[in-house]
Amino acid sequence: MDGTFAGDGPGPRCMVPHVKNVILASADQVAIDAVAAKLMGFDPLKDCKYIRLAHDAGLGCGDVRQIEIVGDLDALDEKWNFAGPFKKMTFASKCQHLIYWGPLKKPVEWSLKTILAPWSYMASVIYHDMYWYPKNYGRVEEILNSDWGRLFANWEQLELSPDDLSVPGWNDVGDKPLRLDKETRKMIRKAFRVLGTAIKEAPEFHAKKAKNIR
Repeated sequence: MDGTFAGDGPGPRCMVPHVKNVILASADQVAIDAVAAKLMGFDPLKDCKYIRLAHDAGLGCGDVRQIEIVGDLDALDEKWNFAGPFKKMTFASKCQHLIYWGPLKKPVEWSLKTILAPWSYMASVIYHDMYWYPKNYGRVEEILNSDWGRLFANWEQLELSPDDLSVPGWNDVGDKPLRLDKETRKMIRKAFRVLGTAIKEAPEFHAKKAKNIR
């Protein structure tokens, strides 16, 4: 489990990234989720229903007290005090909850079976790519200027030989920060082209086109 960056908040697209530099490994998938939850500041068996269910079903161990930790033992004592996905919800995540478990479930399920289906994709692009990311660019910039962001930006000059195991890591990751490519705007335009294709090739329109051709 890669905890180089750890995300807090409503995921996966609107989480707040934090540099934590933790990597977990386990053959027990319940145990690894339990340890990750503890690091985030949660009680795995009380706060994470799926871990409790998996633990009770015998699919793995969700009780951190019964899990043997090897390696960086000090990391287990860290408490990141994450808020979780429900305390600071975005407009999109609130709508998702209304769709998944609330009064919007039936009408949205109906719409996804009609020509209106691409609305969900369009709504996500408009909200996240055109509003949320630009509005919260400071968070993105913080990561771009982090040690990892600078390492990614200077990778070609700093890349270590995979066969040289004597070098433990990087003492210097360079000063040049990682920059977002201007291609992002092109990707947004491409997203709308994909949306147009989805509507054009929808069964309702496609069937009519095939009928006219015949």
